[in-house]
Amino acid sequence: MRRSAFASLAVFLSLSSGVALAQTPLDMAQEQANSQPGPRIVPGRSIPVPTSTVSPELAKQIAAAYRPVAWNANPPDAAAWTALVNRLAAAGAAVQPAWREKLSVTISQATMGGVPVFILEPKDMPAANRNRVLLNIHGGGYVYSPGEAGTGEAAAMAGYGHFKVISVDYRMPPAAPYPAAMDDAMAVYKAVLASSDPSHVAVFGTSTGGGMTLALMLRAKDEGVALPAVIAPGTPWSDMTETGDSYKTNEWLDNILVSYGSGYLVHAALLYANGHDLKDPQLSPIYGDFHGLPPAILTTGTRDLFLSNTVRTHRKLRQAGVEAQLQVFEGMSHANYTIDPFTSEGREAFEEIARFFDTHLAK
Repeated sequence: MRRSAFASLAVFLSLSSGVALAQTPLDMAQEQANSQPGPRIVPGRSIPVPTSTVSPELAKQIAAAYRPVAWNANPPDAAAWTALVNRLAAAGAAVQPAWREKLSVTISQATMGGVPVFILEPKDMPAANRNRVLLNIHGGGYVYSPGEAGTGEAAAMAGYGHFKVISVDYRMPPAAPYPAAMDDAMAVYKAVLASSDPSHVAVFGTSTGGGMTLALMLRAKDEGVALPAVIAPGTPWSDMTETGDSYKTNEWLDNILVSYGSGYLVHAALLYANGHDLKDPQLSPIYGDFHGLPPAILTTGTRDLFLSNTVRTHRKLRQAGVEAQLQVFEGMSHANYTIDPFTSEGREAFEEIARFFDTHLAK
């Protein structure tokens, strides 16, 4: 059998250096498989749970099994989607009172711009934050976490950052596909601006909420609406077309999203888009013009399926001359810091965002 180019190089290096190179069967098989330019072929592997580089609490999250039902849902019709979403939302809402108690945060409900919202406030509001307001757009793949179930990220930011946070309970498919969610986000944002100077306003969200945060900035810019002082699009779903390296490199490793094509994401994307081009910047904001956007802080993890979405967004912001900070956490799958904000890494992520906000929000 003819040796591969890499195998020949190994022999040459071995002979020329006088050092024998150990070649296991796996080594030789991989050299042969990757001896030509093209897709990288990797063997089946068991990826260990990091322990020395993450907190014990995060290690437990990393070791957790895939989330049953949620990660690969594909209900056959609108009624089945609605039933699944409502069942998961009830479970998500049930943990929120304990979260708020632990974070010393209160909650109330209101309507702004004709859209239902939740208002979360720290029980101890610093004087410097009394004129500041944060708008939160929750995540959930455009289908999950309606109602109180979608307020966890807002509660964490209110608790750790000591800000007033308004969380948008936007409409979602199957009852209300695109552009309903963006219309609701814009209506609430305009209502916030009616009572707050934009220099006192920040917008943030994770996953779908991160993509919608970016899309909201593009829409506001197009419509001549004032932009906020600062944004935090966490691990944003900025590209719905499965474009980006980590859609494949972290597939099956991320234990939250797991896979685009084999999971619920592809079904949720098509359900939300409702026939619109997935490269429309209001659906995939990475294809929009980022010039003039506010300073941004982005958060992701090394196992995140959306790591490339986040990295590409960060680079595009920088290329557009926008101040942008990228924080990447060891071992984190998608949005781990919002799923359990009480790990040391979760708290650190929110406190980093809060410091970034404090730097850019007017007092």
